[in-house]
Amino acid sequence: MNRQIGQFGQWRGRVLAIALFVASAPAMAGDAWQVRTADADVPAGIVPETRQPAPGGLADGLVAVYPVGDIRSAWYEMPTTRYRHAVLGDGTEAGALAVETATGQTLRLTLPESVVFEDRYPRLADLDGDGSVEVITIRASLTEGAAVTIYGLDDGRLVERASTDFIGRAHRWLNIAGIADFDGRPGLDIAFVRTPHIGGTLFFYGYRGGMLFAIGSLEDFSNHVIGSRELRLSATADVDGDGRPELALPSHNRRSLRVIGFEDGRPAARAAITLPGRIDKAMAARGGGSDLMFIVGLDDGSVRELAR
Repeated sequence: MNRQIGQFGQWRGRVLAIALFVASAPAMAGDAWQVRTADADVPAGIVPETRQPAPGGLADGLVAVYPVGDIRSAWYEMPTTRYRHAVLGDGTEAGALAVETATGQTLRLTLPESVVFEDRYPRLADLDGDGSVEVITIRASLTEGAAVTIYGLDDGRLVERASTDFIGRAHRWLNIAGIADFDGRPGLDIAFVRTPHIGGTLFFYGYRGGMLFAIGSLEDFSNHVIGSRELRLSATADVDGDGRPELALPSHNRRSLRVIGFEDGRPAARAAITLPGRIDKAMAARGGGSDLMFIVGLDDGSVRELAR
């Protein structure tokens, strides 16, 4: 999902600033990032939304699709106002998860009254490479805040497979930033920002043998504007050309773009690119290595290209 970049054509722009804040990764040393104004033909939303509206009554819900495996699509249903956090712009969340299987069957899982899905759309991925698709969700307890919770199929039923701990306090949320093989070990990893509106912490979790486990974390990030429907303030791309993706997402004040990779199995800062405004729109990435470009939209209405 974070790899979706749209078709923007050939962009030109005036160089506004050059920022270099590069950590110790050898492949990044000496790189200078240019921040340029993008042409007017770049879509205002940066990454056009192509997913279909979800059935089931959730006003801002979208359908996630996956091309192979036992689950082909997923969405949220059963609107409820029992949480009233409104972090995504209103007080309505979802009380059920629905999936369509490879055989065309629709299955549903209804949450107890103590929790909701505080999310617009599930994410689908085969996290452990076993051929079965995992459904990655943001589930929130009415008293303990949000968690990343994974569901899957078991003997024709939709069941919970694993979950992180809830944050521990009501009205504390998290936003998923990316799902990719960030650490180079077998399987895909889940990156998310816990409490992105109050000095968020970036966490990386792996999923093996039906269990979620922490890989590492870094502080001072945000990938969401409170009250906004837009959840895609992040992008994955191969920044250093080593064949493995890095994660790019805003700093805690959204005034710089931070690039995070892995070194010796742990997350590490690769770059921080200062911007003339706050990132507030979906991010895109094009190319890789020395040809990489990030595209970000700022709260002053401008769109910037970040390139080397």
